[in-house]
Amino acid sequence: MRNLDLECAELGRNLAKDTNEKVLTDSLSVLEEQGVYACFLFLQARGGDDGKKISKSCTDFLRKVPEGAPLLADGNVFEALKTLAQDLDKLLFAKDLLRQAFVYGRYHAKGSRELA
Repeated sequence: MRNLDLECAELGRNLAKDTNEKVLTDSLSVLEEQGVYACFLFLQARGGDDGKKISKSCTDFLRKVPEGAPLLADGNVFEALKTLAQDLDKLLFAKDLLRQAFVYGRYHAKGSRELA
């Protein structure tokens, strides 16, 4: 059995290494208030290079979770998100996983900043 919380923590740690805390915070806010599709749209449109890195990491993550029946199909991410949105349970599951990863990422970013 896979520990998805641990995988979210790992994703969050990797996001914190490659991006700044503000982009993670803004991404989390958009995810919470507007949803998964809007979050990916924000990352592509307003997140700059950091946003594109986050988007790619999150896309890769959702394409391998859960094993055997990934939440996100291959191909264009926005088309895959439209398909995901047709199943409310999967959409909310994806939102929860991304939320957890962004929260862990923010903690890692804050921790590394305070240790420096």
